[in-house]
Amino acid sequence: MEELSILVVDDEVEIANLVEIHLVSEGYKVFKANNAATGLNLLAKNDIQLAIIDIMMPGMDGITMVKKIRENSNIPIIMLSAKSSDLDKIVGLGSGADDYVAKPFNPLELTARVKSALRRYTQLNTKTESGSANEVRVQNLTMNRNTHAVVAYGKDIVLTPTEFDIIYMLASNPGRVFSTEEIFENVWGEKMFESNNTVMVHIRRIRGKIELDAKNPQIIKTVWGVGYKIEK
Repeated sequence: MEELSILVVDDEVEIANLVEIHLVSEGYKVFKANNAATGLNLLAKNDIQLAIIDIMMPGMDGITMVKKIRENSNIPIIMLSAKSSDLDKIVGLGSGADDYVAKPFNPLELTARVKSALRRYTQLNTKTESGSANEVRVQNLTMNRNTHAVVAYGKDIVLTPTEFDIIYMLASNPGRVFSTEEIFENVWGEKMFESNNTVMVHIRRIRGKIELDAKNPQIIKTVWGVGYKIEK
């Protein structure tokens, strides 16, 4: 199995070292940086499959770094922050991150999140065969599970692995309403023990990419008090 590489960007050396120890023990190769500029340089020069980025850093903060990464990369990104309010999570996820872990955190929990994100990413990027067996067409949306191609209203769309998994699940089950808990458990592969805005923020980002008018979505519909669906 090919060794997967992870970038850890945190100005707190002790935390970066702790994360490295646990990731290396799981067989990952780890690159470390104590600021965003160095992290971006490492990303440009190395084949990295996932980034763990602290929000609060001197100079360029984590939010800005994530936005820069998203200009040309869809690798999974997990944000770390000492702030744990819902608003902070919304801002972090809204910048393009796939997941958000609040400090202080359990290294085993972070490792589990890493495995989940990498599983989605590697599954989507190792299936390159053509064919229509895994192609879904619904509303003005076409998706191919094998090639990760997404077309909405005739326009090619670039989604992160997490965004792709969410909308592919909805598109593959037209007419069915999925609760936020069901979406989280199916996509993240773990139970959602507390109410959070993770799914909501990802739905918002997806709508911003695929809908003609994100404020008046025609593809992903909200069923108030229940969840989300794509009509048949």
